[in-house]
Amino acid sequence: MRYPQAERADIVEEIHGHRIADPYRWLEDNDSARTRDWSKAQDEFSSMSLDALPGRDHLRRRLRELTPGLIGTPDWRVGRCFFHRRQPGEEHAKYVVREADGTERVLIDPTALSDDDTVTLDLVGPSKEGDRIAYLLSEAGDEMQSLWVMSVDTGEVLEGPVDCGRGGHFAWLPGGEELLVVRRLPDLAPEEAQFHRRVWRHRVGSSPAKDELLFGDGRDRTTYYSVGTSEDGRWAVVSCSLGTAPRNDLYLFDLTQDEPAPAIIQEGEDVLTSAFVDRDGRLYLVTNRDAPKTKVMVARPEAPGQVTELIPESDAVLSTFALTEDSLVAAYGRHAANELLVFDKASGAPRGEIPLPGLGLVEVVSRPEGGDQVWIGYTDFVTPGTIFEHHLPTGETTVWATAPGTPELPELRSERVFVTSPDGTRVPMFIVGPADRSGPAPTTLGGYGGFRVSMSPGFSPAVVAWVEAGGVFAQACLRGGGEYGEEWHRAGMRANKQNVFDDFIACADWLVSEGITTREQLSISGGSNGGLLVGAALTQRPDLCAAVVCSAPLLDMVRYEQFGLGITWNDEYGRADDAEELGWLVSYSPYHRVVEDTAYPAVLFTTFASDTRVDPLHARKLAAALQYATTSDPETKPVLLRFEHKVGHGQRSIGRAADLAADSLAFRAKYTGLALGEEL
Repeated sequence: MRYPQAERADIVEEIHGHRIADPYRWLEDNDSARTRDWSKAQDEFSSMSLDALPGRDHLRRRLRELTPGLIGTPDWRVGRCFFHRRQPGEEHAKYVVREADGTERVLIDPTALSDDDTVTLDLVGPSKEGDRIAYLLSEAGDEMQSLWVMSVDTGEVLEGPVDCGRGGHFAWLPGGEELLVVRRLPDLAPEEAQFHRRVWRHRVGSSPAKDELLFGDGRDRTTYYSVGTSEDGRWAVVSCSLGTAPRNDLYLFDLTQDEPAPAIIQEGEDVLTSAFVDRDGRLYLVTNRDAPKTKVMVARPEAPGQVTELIPESDAVLSTFALTEDSLVAAYGRHAANELLVFDKASGAPRGEIPLPGLGLVEVVSRPEGGDQVWIGYTDFVTPGTIFEHHLPTGETTVWATAPGTPELPELRSERVFVTSPDGTRVPMFIVGPADRSGPAPTTLGGYGGFRVSMSPGFSPAVVAWVEAGGVFAQACLRGGGEYGEEWHRAGMRANKQNVFDDFIACADWLVSEGITTREQLSISGGSNGGLLVGAALTQRPDLCAAVVCSAPLLDMVRYEQFGLGITWNDEYGRADDAEELGWLVSYSPYHRVVEDTAYPAVLFTTFASDTRVDPLHARKLAAALQYATTSDPETKPVLLRFEHKVGHGQRSIGRAADLAADSLAFRAKYTGLALGEEL
C-alpha cells in the first residue's frame, strides 16, 4: 500500500513574527483538477482499506437493529398535539398531529420529499391556533433553508419555498396569517450567501419582496437572530448574536405600534440572556449576568429594564425551564447530568424535585395555556428516548411514550468518574462498559470541549454495539463546554484553549493508568470542534493511542477564518490578524504541529461534500501532512481520508448515519484489537 502523493509546495510566510509553513495550500481549492485528482485517489485508497475491515458489514446491520425509533416531546395547541416520530427502519422522523379524539395524521414525511433521503426537516412549529404549521427544509446537507407553510386541516401547502439561507427562524403571530421570519437578503454573492440575515414581518402567501423589515439593518453581516412572540401577539423578542460569541443583544418590540421601535433589554454587554413573555404578562429572562451558572429574572414588558430576581444562581447550571399555571419546572446540569427542580411560579420559592431514572439528559415542556402537567424527554447511555408525563399536584409520573421498536439491549454498566487535569481541575468523565467488565479492554474516548456544549449522557446505538462486543466507551466533559456554566466555557476558549487538550489527554492517560485499557487498545474520536480536539491530541501526543477518528474537523487554525463559517468562530478561538491571538492559534494548530519522521497512530478522517460549516480542506491538508511525515506502515497504521457526497455537517438519514458509524467503529476496532464478528 502506498499513499497517493501530494506535492509539497515551498510556502513559508512571516506573520506577526511567526514563520508559518503551508506546503499543502493548493489542497484548499475544491475545484482545481489537482485537488479533485488527489481526492479521488484518496477515496480509492481509503475505500480499499475500509472495505477490508473485519466485521464492518455485520456491524452496519447490528447498528440498524440497535437503532430504535424516535418520539419527540409534544407541542400542544388548542387541543391538538404535535410531535416527531420515527418508526424503526425509517430514514427520517415524520411530523405528526394527534387530534383531541386520539386520531393521528402525518403532516410532513421528509423521506417523501426526495428520492435519496437527503431532504431534512430542520425546524417546525404550529401556529398559536394549531391550524397551520411553518417549517424549514434543507437539502443534501447544505443547511441552506427554505420556509414552507401548511394547513393542518387539509395538508395543503399554502406557501413555499421562501429562501431563508442559513440560520432561518420564525415565530407565529395570532390568527395564522403572519409570521416573524429570519431570512437572508436576496441576490447575495456566493461568498456572502451564508450571512446577511434580517428579521421580517411576513404575510403567508405574499411575495417576500413585500415583507416589512422589523430589524437588522446596519448590524454585522455574521449576526444570527432568533425571534419569539407572546401568545396574545403584542410582544416580540429578538435576540442577536455575533457569530457564536458567548453574548447577545436583546430587544423587545410592541407590535401594536404602527412602527414598532426596539426597547433595549440588553445591548453591548458581555452577557448571554434569553427572554420571552408568558401568558401571565411577565417578561422572563434567563441570564448569566453576575451568575455564570445562570439565574431567572422577571420584569414587566412595559418596563423591561426594571428586573427582579425570581430564581437565584445555584451550584448547578440552569439550562431550561417550563411554566405551568403556578409552577416553574427547571432542568439543571450537575456534573454533566440533569436534575429537575420545581419552584413556585410567582415567588420563586423551591417546591421540590422530580426524580429521574438515572444520570441522563432531559427536556421539559408544558402547554402554552398553562395547566398543571409537564412532559419530560429523558435519555441516558443505556436508555433510548422516553417521554414522561408528570402531574405536579399529585407528584405522579407516568410514561407518555417510548421510542417505537426499542430493541432488547445487553446489560451495560454506566458510571461517572472525575479525572484531575495537570493544573488540578477536576474533569467529569462517563464510562460505559459491559456489566461484567474486568481487566484492560479496547476503549474509545470521545469529547468536544467548546462553544458551551455540554456532553451529557444520551443513548447511542454505536456505544451499545461497541460495548456489547467487549469494548469500553468513555466520554470526557472538558473545559470549553457548558457543564459548569460560563466560567467553565471561558476556561477552554481563546487563550485558554490548551486547557481543553490537557483535560482530554489527562482523561486518556487516566484510562490507561487505571487499567481500563492500554495504549495499544485505546482510540479517540471527535467531530467538528471535537475534530480539532483529537487533531490536537494526535499531534501533541502521537503516543497517546492506537487509533484516531477525526470527523469534519477544524485543523488549520491559521487560515480557518477564511473558509466555511470560520469567521463566525473567532470569538471562540481567536483572530489570525491579531499578533497575540495568532500566537494562541499557532501553538496548537494541528496542521502546523506535524513533525516529520514520527510514528503516528492509525487515523481516519471523515469529510462531507456539502459541509458549509467546516470545509473539507482541513482534513485534506492534515491527511497529506501526516501521510508524508509518519514512519508508521500504512498496512498496520494507515492514514485514511473518507469523503461522502450529498451530506453535510448536521442531519443525515439513519442509513447514512449507520454507514458512517460502521466505518468509524470498525476502523477503531481493527487497530485496538476489538473483535467484531458474527457473534455480536
